[in-house]
Amino acid sequence: MIRKRVIVSGDVQGVFFRDTCRRTALELGVAGWVRNLPDQTVEAVFEGAPDTVDQLVAWAHHGPPLAIVDRVLVYDDVPEGLHGFEIRPTPLG
Repeated sequence: MIRKRVIVSGDVQGVFFRDTCRRTALELGVAGWVRNLPDQTVEAVFEGAPDTVDQLVAWAHHGPPLAIVDRVLVYDDVPEGLHGFEIRPTPLG
């Protein structure tokens, strides 16, 4: 099991990025969460088998059809044993 945290920049809020990310993660069997950040980026954490986590990281580089992704920062994290995939609220600025 691996864990990746991604920060996605571009036109990625208000384009169904979080919902599509959640659905794609569930289809792949990847656990974690996704949320909008106050700076108009999207942050997500993906946990699971290396091949499926890598597929979701690759998906984040283009996102759903309406998204325009400019940059994706990817960080290795220590797995926490998450279950399921949720959309989290935007943290207060």
